Amino acid sequence: MSNELMQKKIEKAQQEIDAKKDIVKNGAMRQHYHFMAQTGWINDPNGLIYYKGKYHFFYQYNPYYGFWDYMHWGHAISDDMLHWEYLPLALAPSEFYDDHFRGGCFSGSAIEHDGKLFLMFTGTTNNGKGFEQTQCIAYSEDGIHFEKYEGNPVLTAPDGIPTYQFRDPKVWKHDDTYYMVCGASRDNKAQALLYRSKDMLHWEFFNVLAESRGEWGYMWECPDFYPMGDRYVLMFSPMGAGERTVVYLVGDFDYETGKFNYHINGEIDWGFDYYAPQSFLTPDGRRIIVGWANAWDWMPFWKDWGPTYKEGWCGSYNIPREVRMKEDGTLQFIPIKEIESLRVDAWNQETIIVSEKKTDIKAGDGISFEWKMQINLEETNADQLEIGLRCGEGKKTICIFDFKNAQMSVNRNEADGWSKGISKSVMYLKDRKELDVHILSDQSSIEIFTDDYQNNHSLNVFAGNAQNQIYLCAHGGQVVINNLETYGLTGCNQ
Repeated sequence: MSNELMQKKIEKAQQEIDAKKDIVKNGAMRQHYHFMAQTGWINDPNGLIYYKGKYHFFYQYNPYYGFWDYMHWGHAISDDMLHWEYLPLALAPSEFYDDHFRGGCFSGSAIEHDGKLFLMFTGTTNNGKGFEQTQCIAYSEDGIHFEKYEGNPVLTAPDGIPTYQFRDPKVWKHDDTYYMVCGASRDNKAQALLYRSKDMLHWEFFNVLAESRGEWGYMWECPDFYPMGDRYVLMFSPMGAGERTVVYLVGDFDYETGKFNYHINGEIDWGFDYYAPQSFLTPDGRRIIVGWANAWDWMPFWKDWGPTYKEGWCGSYNIPREVRMKEDGTLQFIPIKEIESLRVDAWNQETIIVSEKKTDIKAGDGISFEWKMQINLEETNADQLEIGLRCGEGKKTICIFDFKNAQMSVNRNEADGWSKGISKSVMYLKDRKELDVHILSDQSSIEIFTDDYQNNHSLNVFAGNAQNQIYLCAHGGQVVINNLETYGLTGCNQ
């Protein structure tokens, strides 16, 4: 093992970042307040943790260009999860278990142990026997400079698990024991495997925490497991489960047996661009999740990734969301309250009657904005409400609330000349008097929250600055809107 080699590779990557970052930051599609890397490609959030007075984001990273390969771990810190300081890369491929062009240091998590910051990650390589994934450890005294454990890998795939389907460890501590869940596949059905350790270095298999019988796909990527009150939540991104990109299960867990019994399931997001969320706790006790604003079905293996790679980058993170549990055990996913600190240019209307004639809406510059409102269902008699977002020069993204058929949809087929698809979800309207809507728009993304933050759509939209018009219109009657408020959102990214 050579930590000197890893440091040389980190220095090489940093030279690449420094040479390109000032050019990349001026890209037309760069986000204003969503987290991005300085250059290159990012995917899964890793190692999210509040450590020594700062929020730490680690992230899957190819610093060299805007496509996936040769995974490093980037690293940034923040006081508010919005304004970020970039630190030196935490991990780079350097060992027999992680040094491969189509491999590297894959996803994982972070935890404090013995006063040090420990990272647990998946090393991925191919030494002539196909891709092999193993679980590995790195640690740091200062939370910035990391050293890989000389005993790596600490775990290899168990019998019956393909070596290329064993990844994404999420670690936590309960009482005096460390636990870790990772994704796996057995007999082409997904599993979440549970391990435990007394020292973070020596691990033993405990149990199959939960598994699919086919209904939840053949592989669970980036599983996360955490308590909420007296219940537990398992969330993951299932492969082979159709349009589902990220789901949650709620149930009961027994630390004596290591078994999770779920009785509630739900979608975290119905959009095309929300994947691999990871959770962590804030100092004030909030459970926050952060997701990658993309998904693997848009990989360049199937389709050109889109315009941002031409600017030397690809990928951002969705706005962090607070997880809350309702009385019935279902979950809400609410944008963090810190977003309010970015608000400028407030615009409010107590009541708007929307007809079939378009009603223009003011929201900041029409590009980077926040929009909240209540649809008065008791006084609404229309079949549908249409919201036009990022409109202009013949381009538009259309959100439809279909009251007649109890369906919400977001159509980006005419958004930017590249993006395709209509995301759809059920709206539960029975006995409801109001329907809440909360929208966050940035340069190249739209996130729409409704149904008490239980029905959410996140989509990338690569619209230009000329697409800055917004409107409402009704179909088949009128819609009554109460308490409409909009704000421009100041940028955090330089």
